[in-house]
Amino acid sequence: MSERRMLIVNAELVKKIDENRGDLSRPDFLNFLIDSQLKEETKKPGGVTREEFAQFQEGTRELLRSFLQVFISYGLELGKQPDDNDFEQLSQQLQSLGGSPKIKGL
Repeated sequence: MSERRMLIVNAELVKKIDENRGDLSRPDFLNFLIDSQLKEETKKPGGVTREEFAQFQEGTRELLRSFLQVFISYGLELGKQPDDNDFEQLSQQLQSLGGSPKIKGL
């Protein structure tokens, strides 16, 4: 027979345990909760993985590229012609954002 100890808790907590334990005894229900919580802790990583972060970075770069494409296209449609130096700088900045293929029209 295992050693037994007494745990004093609020009456509200005992009521909550009794409402949720179903057919389990109080000790069995508490053991189940503690075990499931400890197993859940080991399953959760403490942060993001390198792959997840790399995917986030690439998604952010793609969003920036798309934004710049729309911005440049909108500017060109309004009739304001950028000088070649500004246009070349924007093109180089877009290319430096990542290893993606060159953007059409630049």
